[in-house]
Amino acid sequence: MARVKRGVTASKRRKNVLKHTRGFKWSRKTKYKQAKEALLHAWTYAFRDRRTKKRVFRRLQQTKINAAARKQGIPYNKLIYLLKQEKIGLDRKILADLAENNPETFDKIIKEITK
Repeated sequence: MARVKRGVTASKRRKNVLKHTRGFKWSRKTKYKQAKEALLHAWTYAFRDRRTKKRVFRRLQQTKINAAARKQGIPYNKLIYLLKQEKIGLDRKILADLAENNPETFDKIIKEITK
C-alpha cells in the first residue's frame, strides 16, 4: 500500500481554523493551538447566547410596555390581563414598538381596553 502524507489535509484543517479566528486578539489569531482553544469557547458562547438573547429582548420589551402603560395609570400585568380578556392579539414585540414609536396608538389601545 502506498504511503499517505498528511501535509495537505493537515494544513487545510489548520488554515480553516485560523480563518475563523480573524479579529481575535494576540496570538489567538495566528497560532493554531491557541486559536483552536479560543474557537471552542467562542462557539460555546455563541450557541448559549443565541438563546439568552431572546430572554434579554423579552425583558426589554416588557420594560418598554410597562413604562408606557404606567404613564396611563395601568401596570404591566393588568395591561396584559386586559388584553387577553378583550382578545386583542398583539404580542409584546408589537406593543413595545408601539409604546416607543407610536405612543398615541398605544394610548388608544389602552383606552379601548379600559372602557
